[in-house]
Amino acid sequence: MPTGADALSEQGARQRELPCQWVRLRCPRCRDSLSWQTITAFGPSGRPTTATLCCSDCGHEVPVDRGVARFVQDDAYTASFGWQWRHFRVARPEEDRVVFAAKTGRQPEELTGLKVLDAGCGSGRYSRLVAEAGAYVVGVDRSRAVDAAAELCHLHGNVFFIQGDLLALPFPDDEFDFVFSIGVLHHCPDPHGAFRELARVVRPGGQLAVWVYRRNTWLQEGINDVLRGLTVRMDDATLQSVCHWLAILGVIPLVRTTANKLFNFSNHPDRELRVCDNYDWYACRYQFHHTEQEVRRWYEEAGFHQLRRLGPLKTGRLYRWAYEHNLIIGSGVNYVGTKG
Repeated sequence: MPTGADALSEQGARQRELPCQWVRLRCPRCRDSLSWQTITAFGPSGRPTTATLCCSDCGHEVPVDRGVARFVQDDAYTASFGWQWRHFRVARPEEDRVVFAAKTGRQPEELTGLKVLDAGCGSGRYSRLVAEAGAYVVGVDRSRAVDAAAELCHLHGNVFFIQGDLLALPFPDDEFDFVFSIGVLHHCPDPHGAFRELARVVRPGGQLAVWVYRRNTWLQEGINDVLRGLTVRMDDATLQSVCHWLAILGVIPLVRTTANKLFNFSNHPDRELRVCDNYDWYACRYQFHHTEQEVRRWYEEAGFHQLRRLGPLKTGRLYRWAYEHNLIIGSGVNYVGTKG
């Protein structure tokens, strides 16, 4: 066990490889740089698990606890996600790879060596996928789901997690080569404001991929508003029971393909994922739905070009027709663009 000068030398050597060396972190108060201080524990990947980030100007400190930099200290409006992603084990590597490619327009291996931001990382399944491909990844989530993400990726030294607000990212402008957000912005109190923050931290020539819920017909939207008006007021035990019952509907042949066109419930073949999807839909405080034109305008206003509309995973003719007519509840508006 090294002591004295040897211990300081060892810590100094390890600090040169810390995440702050490849991602610049900024003070949430004065926007000056943060540096690592009082590192007391390292994880198996060599990343610090207990430390303090300190502002070089105003002295503000950000704690690093269990390998996560805590720029916010509570779940706030994301509490349901904090419980959800720590309770359900949803990482399915093969499926995650297919979904990631479909919703970002990139294969993980195309990001090797790049600085990547997973905006709204949840339990970290996509962060792990990209880190394993050799990218340098920062995962940010407002909820305590980052604890599950840090645990999932604890062996990867090229990924770092932050509990922070997508409306106030602790990074300078033009920091990342690739930024993606899959199914998150629509749960922010200001989705467009969160999009502008993501756009701010993409470097010129870098790309931003976003997937948000699609706005459906007036009837579907009305039914959803009524149902969610009830479920968000339920106590958690009752809501979990409802989600389990909805998971049963998801395997009844005729019901699973017809009734979920009127109100949302998952028909995923994996039961745990069905329950998780149902909880995801009905528990969250904020849930905004968007149009193609709206999201495209976000990109154009932020100075992005080479916009590419990414379609759904399913390719059947009937499904595609329903998708294009905004009839598929839970489907998305999905774009990737390059920053000018």
